[in-house]
Amino acid sequence: MVVDAIQRVRLEGVRVHDVEGDVDDDDGGVGRGALQEPDLAPRSGIPHLSRCGRPEGFDVRVGDEAGVGVRRRGQVPDGSGGGGGGGGGDNAKAKKETGLGLDATIEDDFGAWYSQVVVAGELIEYYDISGCYILRPWAYSMWEQIKDFFDKEIKKEGVENCYFPLFVSSARLEAEKDHIEDFAPEVAWVTRSGQSELDVPIAVRPTSETVMYPVFANWIRSHRDLPMKLNQWCNVVRWEFKHPTPFIRSREFLWQEGHTAFTNKADADKEVRHILDLYRRVYEELLAVPVIPGVKSEKEKFAGGLYTTTVEAFVPATGRGIQGATSHCLGQNFAKMFQIEYENKNGGRSMVWQNSWGCTTRTIGVAIMVHGDNKGLVLPPRVAPLQVVVVTIPNSKLSAEDSKKLNDTAKAMSDGMIDAGLRSKLDDRDNYTPGWKYNHWELKGVPLRCEFGPRDMEAGHCVVVRRDTGAKETVKLVDLPVRAKEMCEEMQADMLKRATEKRNASVVTCTSWDGFVEALDDCKMILTPWCETKESEELVKKKSQEDSDGGAAKTLCIPFIQPPLAPGTKCFITGAPATTWVIWGRSY
Repeated sequence: MVVDAIQRVRLEGVRVHDVEGDVDDDDGGVGRGALQEPDLAPRSGIPHLSRCGRPEGFDVRVGDEAGVGVRRRGQVPDGSGGGGGGGGGDNAKAKKETGLGLDATIEDDFGAWYSQVVVAGELIEYYDISGCYILRPWAYSMWEQIKDFFDKEIKKEGVENCYFPLFVSSARLEAEKDHIEDFAPEVAWVTRSGQSELDVPIAVRPTSETVMYPVFANWIRSHRDLPMKLNQWCNVVRWEFKHPTPFIRSREFLWQEGHTAFTNKADADKEVRHILDLYRRVYEELLAVPVIPGVKSEKEKFAGGLYTTTVEAFVPATGRGIQGATSHCLGQNFAKMFQIEYENKNGGRSMVWQNSWGCTTRTIGVAIMVHGDNKGLVLPPRVAPLQVVVVTIPNSKLSAEDSKKLNDTAKAMSDGMIDAGLRSKLDDRDNYTPGWKYNHWELKGVPLRCEFGPRDMEAGHCVVVRRDTGAKETVKLVDLPVRAKEMCEEMQADMLKRATEKRNASVVTCTSWDGFVEALDDCKMILTPWCETKESEELVKKKSQEDSDGGAAKTLCIPFIQPPLAPGTKCFITGAPATTWVIWGRSY
């Protein structure tokens, strides 16, 4: 029943050139047990992540005196191969035969697996600045699919794209006290130009409220100027200390940030929920990742905002929730700070109501974690850079004429699927064996593989293999474009269905403290009745950290779709009257 119901972010900025190492994490377990990279350059490893727990110790040492060698670019850390669910044994065999497979498995060492798969799957390249990553075309293409979908949808609502500067003056950054206090530890500062110290340090934007809103005050004069709806696709820098992880937690990342202004709260509220539903669609319709829409607690809401809504995803392999995207109602707080007021219809002066909302390249990391297996990436067809790859199976006994006919037919197959709207490619490289190609494209997560050899050519068909299940289907060449599209849609739906079933099985209900930590340590999210006080939230954090080695629990969200709350229901931690149901868990 509960599962059924759940289904319907003092100025102490960091100077960039002064930063070294990490600081202690004290955020209720967000960073504990999270994936991280070693402090080596180039970076290519994440320490062992025991399931639902903290990462084991990882010494940041370089050279022979530390007993380890310096890793070279593209080299992956040693992992624990072997069998287990998800193809561990097949994976070890693939590694031996082709050199393409992964050493680590999801079951034995999720952190090492993730570290390897993002590199071996050609999504990222590590950089010589910790927390910064090169997005390779395979990853950037996925981001473009998300960008194209979301950009089209927000333009239907009258949102216009723009671009504001990367740099922020300290005066603007300090204008909103609560806002900057939350971001202060993550702010990077430019303090020098060449060999000269700047008279006034300049911040690199961690978000753009304080960049954009002084200009809003100039542009908004009358009620006729409203609503104002702006969005920018850009990068931001947050000098993250909590275990930098590719896509999940990085010091520079790509995102979109929308900033809008309205004459009234009702219109602002409506947009908050509409944008949040677009984020839900990004995850569920594009990435095949189920999310729980809800509102953040007062403790977890966006600093300086009125309230924050969120879509929360979950990674069953580690038992951790992850904030997918957020849509904030800022109320009139920033309007007061930056004097964004207008002449209303009655000739008087009124303050605007504002929203901000954002979604990042974290989306890619979530999809990798939820869908990947021990053979590599498993990409949802709607965001996969390639949806179909055609691989020929040559035969040394073929005549030159027949070899040409095989390749020409394979190219026609791929071209036909492209004409049908699929992203397809013919892999006709003659310096690799078919087996090598199979493993290569499996590692990169291509949804469908078309195997085409001489016998297939004679029979007028090919064998199509699904990446997610390995299921094979013989398809007539004449039917291939239509059937390949159908198979992509079937795979997309099946991936969401499987992920939803796993997520639902990871939600348990507790009405008292008894069993809470046990469920947490069993990689679950916990739904509880709650009194919605900051003191009780801190108490849960403290007690869960004391009672378990796996890290503290935090509120993930108060889901919009609530199970019935019977009169007299008590808060599970304080015994005070409960006012809502809330989902707790460990989080990235």
